Amino acid sequence: MLNTNLKHLSTKVEAQKLIESEENVLICCGRMGPMCVPVYAAMEELENEYPTVEFRDMVFDIPDASFIRELPECATFRGLPFTVYYKKGKIVAATSSIQNKAQIEAILKNKLGQ
Repeated sequence: MLNTNLKHLSTKVEAQKLIESEENVLICCGRMGPMCVPVYAAMEELENEYPTVEFRDMVFDIPDASFIRELPECATFRGLPFTVYYKKGKIVAATSSIQNKAQIEAILKNKLGQ
């Protein structure tokens, strides 16, 4: 489990149910490393500002995270975390490595219509 204040996803089934049932979902799949922690912190701040977006984290190394690791949108990613944005069950953006609050917020506005 990740040491964040975000809600955690621990299974692929749980993640798929969330993606199918919610219009806007952001999943950050990583570890507690130096490139991941700032992304989690930004997500924690943004979570209160964007109540129509479901913010979640997931441990990169668990077997059930393979559905994120193996996405075509993530095929060229080399840095953690992998952050995937879903709108109505479809991937609309994916990023890797460190992102600051402004970068995440820009994707929320441009891709999720927030």
